[in-house]
Amino acid sequence: MKVFLSGSIRGGRQNLPVYQQMVQIVENQGHDVASLHVADPHVEENETGMSEAEIFERDMHLLDGCDCMVAEVSLASTGVGYEVCSALNLGIPVQCVYREGSTVSAMLLGNTNHLILLDAYSEDKDLEALIPSFLDFVSGEDAQVE
Repeated sequence: MKVFLSGSIRGGRQNLPVYQQMVQIVENQGHDVASLHVADPHVEENETGMSEAEIFERDMHLLDGCDCMVAEVSLASTGVGYEVCSALNLGIPVQCVYREGSTVSAMLLGNTNHLILLDAYSEDKDLEALIPSFLDFVSGEDAQVE
């Protein structure tokens, strides 16, 4: 499967090690991460030559070709929220993971769409069980909206 990884870039890079761990978890499950730039420590400098429109087009194109999304939502990020909403509108299943104690948007926590799953974790190692479980679920059935 192709997995779109979503995480804060301009909203803060404090969770970069978590994003890098998430890439490894997805790849260790035998899946491809379409949005590797999220886990790139140099993403901001690499994107300096791109316009906002080019970044938007790239991300929406990558998302449209994915089977599911895994989003780290511990940090407030307009871009991550936009990508989650876009994925749901495309019928793409989304797993939102967040560190316990984080202030997560009510727009995510209160969302009753059957394609969104929210999972809290207390330690980074918890992701090693949460993410594979979601990926196994998605790959085991046709989770697209009809």
